[in-house]
Amino acid sequence: YVQVMESLGVVVRLMVPETEGGIPTDQLMHGVGGLLLPGGPDVEPSRYGAAPDPDAGLSLDPLLDELELRLLDYALERDMPVLAICRGMQLLNVAFGGQLIQDLPGHRAQKQDGRWVSQSHLIYLSPGSKAAPIIGSAGFFRVNSRHHQGLKEAQRAAGLMTTGYSVDDGLIEGLESPDHSWVIGVQCHPELQDEVPSSFANLFIGFQERAELFTSAAQTTV
Repeated sequence: YVQVMESLGVVVRLMVPETEGGIPTDQLMHGVGGLLLPGGPDVEPSRYGAAPDPDAGLSLDPLLDELELRLLDYALERDMPVLAICRGMQLLNVAFGGQLIQDLPGHRAQKQDGRWVSQSHLIYLSPGSKAAPIIGSAGFFRVNSRHHQGLKEAQRAAGLMTTGYSVDDGLIEGLESPDHSWVIGVQCHPELQDEVPSSFANLFIGFQERAELFTSAAQTTV
């Protein structure tokens, strides 16, 4: 994520609970123009009112959940652009009151010759989404898959709109907030640019452009 954003000339501010957890949110987010929620560990089930599935093989980081939800709340309240990827999209759904499926074995990355290899599957992206014109078109795309949690319509938060789904099993592959200017979530990993269509890199460019606009507007109103 950092390499992709820095290649666009973006100044990246990494925030991790070990160093930023105790710092007030407004101080952490001072001068920030956009929030990118990346992939990572599983969201703690208690965040969406569920008990942990003992067979799901969960990898949890409650302090990271707390920090990222705090940053996300701050961003949403100010209509700051948000790009949420994989775990980030799942966390976005939880923040809006949705739930998650705790284990989806068929979507995990597989270890081959000592390295992790993504799964691949077909998704459909809605023409009514914000993501479609950014990527260049709606329609069918083959993308990577390296997650073991996710959501379908039954788990989707009411305040979010489904903008993409997996053709194979109906898992949601894209979420957006209709009540915010630029809040986009994708389940795939567009930062792994050799595993997705090249046009998916436009998500980072679009995020950069909206973050710059947000920063300019904030400076104008100060």
